[in-house]
Amino acid sequence: MRLRKTLTAALGALLLSAALPASTAAAATGDFEYTYVGLNGLNLRGELADPQSGVCINIPETVGSALPALAPRNYTTSTATVFLDADCDGDVYRTMAPGQRLGNSLRLRSVIFS
Repeated sequence: MRLRKTLTAALGALLLSAALPASTAAAATGDFEYTYVGLNGLNLRGELADPQSGVCINIPETVGSALPALAPRNYTTSTATVFLDADCDGDVYRTMAPGQRLGNSLRLRSVIFS
């Protein structure tokens, strides 16, 4: 009788743990590339490798800079929404499909991935 209750409890715990969602953070697979103006005035290439999904990411090279990044290239598996303002704020934004490249006229300071 005890063995049956123990087995039933163990089986129930196993089924419950299998039904719970995994707690790993989702990430967009691939690279998100962009161009920025370096301290020497030259255009340099930056990238975000396997960026986290659902979290606003400020482009590191634009923090504290008067110049935004430009020419984003979304080589991730997720849709990227790029914003002209930091902290994914403001009315100026553009949605990029996976694999999409935008030209030098597009400026950005932050991005969020689906």
